Amino acid sequence: MSTVNEAVRAVRPGPVFIGLVAVTAFGGWLLTITEPGRNVESVIGAILLLVGGWVISLCLHEFAHAITAYAFGDHGVEVRGYLTLDPRKYAHPGMSVVFPLVIVLMGGIGLPGGAVYVNKGRMTRRQRSLVSAAGPLTNILLAIILLVVIRDLAGTTFESNFWWTLSALANLQIIATVLNLLPIPGLDGFGIIEPWLSPATQIAAERMAPFGFLLLLAALFFVPPVRDGFYVVTDSLFGLSGINPVMSAYGWWLVLFWR
Repeated sequence: MSTVNEAVRAVRPGPVFIGLVAVTAFGGWLLTITEPGRNVESVIGAILLLVGGWVISLCLHEFAHAITAYAFGDHGVEVRGYLTLDPRKYAHPGMSVVFPLVIVLMGGIGLPGGAVYVNKGRMTRRQRSLVSAAGPLTNILLAIILLVVIRDLAGTTFESNFWWTLSALANLQIIATVLNLLPIPGLDGFGIIEPWLSPATQIAAERMAPFGFLLLLAALFFVPPVRDGFYVVTDSLFGLSGINPVMSAYGWWLVLFWR
C-alpha cells in the first residue's frame, strides 16, 4: 500500500495536459449549445471533443504504463516527466500522439501510440506483463465510463451533437483496446505475453516489431476481409452497451466533415 501511495504522490499533471482538458471541455460545451446537425459550430465542437478526448486517452494510456512501472520500482519514469501526462514528454511523441491522431482523422482507427521507455530489468515476469497491460486496461476503463454515462444520461436519443460525438469517442476507445491487445510484436498484447516466452523468441519478435505494426495498419486499410472482420468485433462490443451504433456513426459524420 505504501508503494501505491508513493506512486500517487509522484503524479504531477502539467499545464499542457490541463490545457488539453480545458480545450476538450470547451468543445463539449460548444456541442451542447448547437442545433443537432452539421454546421460550423458543431463541426468545430465535435473535432475539439473527439480529438481532444482522444489525445487525453493517449496520455492516460502512456501514463498508465509509467505509473505501473513506478509502482514496481522504476522511478526513472518520474525523472523523464511521464507522470505529468504531458504528451511532449513521451519517448516517441510522433508515434504516441501525432501519428495516431492523423490515422484517426483519416479513417477513425484508434491506433495505439508508442510506449514510454520503461526499465523492466529488475521486474518480475508478472510485473512486466502488468506494465504492458496497464495501457489497454486504461482504454477499457475509459470506454466503460463513457458508455455508462451515455446510456444512463442520453439513452437512445438521436438529437444531440454532444452525445453523438461522445459515442464516437467511446467507440474509438474500444477500437484502440482491441487493436492493442492483439498478440503482435510492438503492441501491448504481445508485451503481456513476451516475458513468458523464450529469449530467442523475444529477440526474433523485437526484430519483427516495426514490420508487424505496419502490416497490421496496411491490412486494416487495404484488406477488406480483415477490416470488416475487425469492425464486426468492435461493433459487437459497442453493441453490448445497449447504445444504438447510429449515434457513433453520427459523431463521425460531424468530425469527418469533408467526406
